[in-house]
Formats: sequence, structure tokens, C-alpha cells
Amino acid sequence: MARKWISLSKVEGDASRQAHADMPDGTYEREMSKEGFFGPAAFLHHKRPPTGWSNFEGPLRPRAFNLAALNEGSPSPWASRSVLHNNACDIRFWKLDKPMPALARNADGDQLLFIHSGEGDLFCDFGHLAFEPGDYIVLPRGTMWRLSPKDTANILMVEATNTHYTLPDKGILGNHAIFDPALFDAPAIDDAFRAHQADDRETRVEIKRRGEVSVATYPYNPLDVVGWHGELMPVRLNVRHIRPLMSHRYHVPPSAHTTFLSDRFVVCTFAPRPFESDPGALKVPFFHNNDDYDEVLFYHAGDFFSRDNIDAGMMTFHPSGFTHGPHPKALKNMLTQSKPATDEYAVMIDTRDPLDVGEGASAVEFAGYVDTWKPKA
Repeated sequence: MARKWISLSKVEGDASRQAHADMPDGTYEREMSKEGFFGPAAFLHHKRPPTGWSNFEGPLRPRAFNLAALNEGSPSPWASRSVLHNNACDIRFWKLDKPMPALARNADGDQLLFIHSGEGDLFCDFGHLAFEPGDYIVLPRGTMWRLSPKDTANILMVEATNTHYTLPDKGILGNHAIFDPALFDAPAIDDAFRAHQADDRETRVEIKRRGEVSVATYPYNPLDVVGWHGELMPVRLNVRHIRPLMSHRYHVPPSAHTTFLSDRFVVCTFAPRPFESDPGALKVPFFHNNDDYDEVLFYHAGDFFSRDNIDAGMMTFHPSGFTHGPHPKALKNMLTQSKPATDEYAVMIDTRDPLDVGEGASAVEFAGYVDTWKPKA
């Protein structure tokens, strides 16, 4: 049986004995940790905010991208431009303003679609699913699919390259915490799907493999399944169904909000939750340098209380080793908040391997992002 052995945590100087709470007066806590927030950690108390630089240059500087400004639409997901990528993960932002003329199939890995805006219908090997803003849709590798939006859909796509998506181990919380797997919806062979099958014209299937697209043309609609069974299927989950883990006495780390796991990265969801009510507990994200993971945040909706100059549809990218935390405006509310709860939805992607910036992101970069941590004059 695995055991959590009792171990000593050393305390030196004027320091709190509880992470993220009861800091010495006038200090700012910074966390250093191994393996994201899962390994051993140290909590250092600084006299000044650890992000109080007057200048920052070099490749470690943080980046921000206004993906909402990407105005080019594409009928194919494989023609959308890459935002960030590495050998284990490909992040794209896709605008679709009319039904896909061809089917898509990803032979490179499982595909995660996050619907930022727009609604419509997904048709795939397994049947029909409606979609709306805030939906996660997980498409197993090899699934044939197409989207038919009612209006323009803006979609964040995250590929688990050469691997899969799974669910996090919720440990002592049990399988039904944060969200119950019963909230997953699967495609149905319903009237909408049968109507889609009735359009039995010649159909192209665009298959992405090793980053290149092959096309298989059928003289009919290959979404002709009449039934299926099994444990493998696309699933849909909306962010409004997520019940965040929180503690009124302790600011929990981002890893507590994990929604999906892949081999080399995690996908987390920040959803509205009550602020910590204990007087000594931090009520904003803590300063930290994540030395093992690149951190990406896509801002979906609401009031992003820890960030300045960030709006819905923007994405921030903090390379591993970059010290970051709340902006100066949010820092004023470090121990006291004026409202009882957060009001934000955001998708976080933490990758174990360094990410490269794609041309899609470079075209819409907010170049002044690194300066948003500078104290206001």
C-alpha cells in the first residue's frame, strides 16, 4: 500500500507555517515547486512583489495574444493557424462561419474542442451532438466529424498529439467531485443525425496525420452508422456544470481545477467560486515560478480579477521559469475582496515540454503584456 510518510518542513526566519495564509505583515509570498504543484515546494516571503521589475528582456518574457482579432475563417480545422505547439500538444484557434463542406479526422491524436462562442451541431461517426458556448467536446483519435454552426463559431482546439485524454485522479474527493461523469453527454443517433445521413452526396474526408492532410473521397456520406456500443466515444461537458474545488481558509493551487489529463500536459478550468473568507488567507493567485511547466491561459468569459488589460478571447503564455502572479491592481485585494465570489471562466493548459509560438499567435500579440506588472505611477 502506498503511504504518505510524515516528513519535516523546515521554517527559517519570519515565515508563515501554512502556505498561502497568515503571511508576515507587509510581505509577498512566492512559491517554488517541483512537478507543477504536485512535488516538494518552498514558500518565500519577500519584502516587495516578486514581479516588480523595471525592465524585462529575453525569451523568458511572458506573451499575450488577442485571439479574438484573428479574423480569418476556415472551413477546415486543419487550415486554422497554430497558436502554440510542441511535440505533445498543438493549440489552435479556429473560426467557422458556415457548415464544414468536408468531414475531418485527426489521425495524430485525440482532439479537444472548446467552444468559445457560437452554437450549432456536431455530426460524427457516433451520431449527433448540439454545441453551445462553454462546451468541451472530446473527440477520440480517428473519429470522423463535421460542425454545422448556426452563426460564427470561435473554437479553441487542443490536440493531444500521439496520445489520449483521460480524467484526473480525484483521490479522497471521490469520482463525483468537481463534476460527475454522469454530466458527460454522448452523441445520439437521433432525427437530426438521420436527416444528415439522408444527404448522401459525394463526401471528402480530410485526414490529418503527422501534420499533413490526406483526402479520402467517398461517393456517399460515410457517416452511415445505424448503431454502436462500447466505452470509447466523443463526450461533451459544459463549464457551467463544473463545481470548483475550494477552501475558505486556503487558496488552492491551479492543479486542483484539472478537468482533463494527457501524457505531457493538463487542461484545467477556472469557474466562478466563492473567495476565501478566512482573514489571513490569500484571495488572489499566489506568486510562483513554475520551473517544470509552461503555463497557458485562455480567457473565455467574465471578470478576470487577477489580470489587467486582458479581455475575453485573449490568451497568455508564461514560459517555465518565469515568476508571475497577480497584477498590481489585483494585488491591492490580496487579503480583502469587495465581492463574495469570482466571476470568470478560463481554460488553462500546462505543458511539461516547452511550447513554440505559432504564426497565428505572432500576428495578434499584445506586445506590452510584460509591462502590465510594473507598478502604476
